[in-house]
Amino acid sequence: MLVLVAPGQGAQTPGFLTPWLDLPGVEDRLRAWSDAIGLDLVHYGTHADADEIRDTAIAQPLLVAAGLVSTAALGAVTPGAVAGHSVGEITAATVAGVLTDDEALALVRTRGLAMADAAAITETGMSALLGGDPDVSVAHLEKLGLTPANINGAGQIVAAGTLEQLAALAEDKPEGVRKVVALKVAGAFHTHHMSPAVDALAEAAKKLSPADPKITYVSNKDGRTVAGGAEIVDRLVGQVANPVRWDLCMETFQELGVTALLEVCPGGTLTGLAKRALPGVRTLALKTPDDLDAARELIAEHS
Repeated sequence: MLVLVAPGQGAQTPGFLTPWLDLPGVEDRLRAWSDAIGLDLVHYGTHADADEIRDTAIAQPLLVAAGLVSTAALGAVTPGAVAGHSVGEITAATVAGVLTDDEALALVRTRGLAMADAAAITETGMSALLGGDPDVSVAHLEKLGLTPANINGAGQIVAAGTLEQLAALAEDKPEGVRKVVALKVAGAFHTHHMSPAVDALAEAAKKLSPADPKITYVSNKDGRTVAGGAEIVDRLVGQVANPVRWDLCMETFQELGVTALLEVCPGGTLTGLAKRALPGVRTLALKTPDDLDAARELIAEHS
């Protein structure tokens, strides 16, 4: 069984959309979305530097657009399940047929702007913990007032909180953790610091007409499969202020019988986690159109 997954913020790199514009219709599609949401996706995906695309309000629509473009380039594909990490959940919901492309881009534009505004209220950030026992690390983070914002499995937890709390973590890391790495993000995503963004997303969600998913959808909230489109949208709204449980998503992939995992553009992060947490599962990351033939072969073998 094939699982198709979409990465979250931090996966973007300067110029990563450039080779995709050579595919027929891609530039026209990106320019139409750009006009609709008031953000030049072509510019930011081709010419902007790392600092520009680190901006939450830019990175999030860029990632969803890239995921949708690369999925469409695969042609007809019906995976056994779909899931996304953080903002990648919007991509996954669209691939599953819950949202239209236009709805997805409008929602992610609101999400990015609202989370950027929330991040500006207090100086916050995120740091990745590599190694260690998850229970020990989570207890240590809570003692420092930090939130385990992403529990990613494969020995990785991402802590989020104020810069002062993260500085204390760097000085006093949990027992067994090899390294604490500060992430280049603009705020403490998936924590109470993002609560103001929830209201903005809830208002935007009223304009949506979600359909029930045509493909099994696995949710970040608890790793459960969700069969109702309205519930998926509710989870997308609340998700910005709650932890990402990618570890539980991967456990569900195993229960569903996953044999291959394909990560849409800009792939790499989630396949890396899967290689460590899902031994024996074939993985492939879509980075450029050069990866499309291999991806189609994987789909043919495992769908």
